[in-house]
Amino acid sequence: MHKLTMTKEEVYVIMSFLDKDYREIITRAVCGKGREFTKETHHIMPSHKPTSILGCWIINHLYNAEKCSKDSVRVRGSYDINVWYSFNDNTKTEVVTETVKYSDEIKLKSMDDNCLNDDYDVVANVTQQPNCLECKIKKNGNKIAVDVEREFVVEVIGDTKVLVKVERGKHDRRSGEWDYREKDRGHGDFIKGNRK
Repeated sequence: MHKLTMTKEEVYVIMSFLDKDYREIITRAVCGKGREFTKETHHIMPSHKPTSILGCWIINHLYNAEKCSKDSVRVRGSYDINVWYSFNDNTKTEVVTETVKYSDEIKLKSMDDNCLNDDYDVVANVTQQPNCLECKIKKNGNKIAVDVEREFVVEVIGDTKVLVKVERGKHDRRSGEWDYREKDRGHGDFIKGNRK
């Protein structure tokens, strides 16, 4: 019969795992996440009846976010829409600027129900800045319709508990090694030994 031998191999034996071997740490962590893509049409009234659209751009985007319900975040913001158009049968041009406001409610796709209180921080990041998809003259000829897209990712940060396992032992700061001795047996530690 062949005998299997193991030499100079360190084996860690778990002696016991009692409640005292764990600690509850209270920390700030991401408790919820959400993403929302929005497409919206704004109507702009220029001072002259437009003949054709020459260009459109969006600038000065400002926004803030806050938690509005248990499972959603509201992002409120504004931006300036600039439309360059011609009038008087393409003989003159002008740029019309209008500041528009919006309010997007973003549903949280995942939310931790174990948050300790309602003291939340909300972080919103723009993954798609407001961008003009299409700019056209309405059929009545007096208004300009601007199709805009935007996208946000939001995170809700709150207080929660993390369960951490505590391993007792002597730590050598110079070598970075942990020393688990037989004398620690029975204290819920890992025991270091040799199997032969």
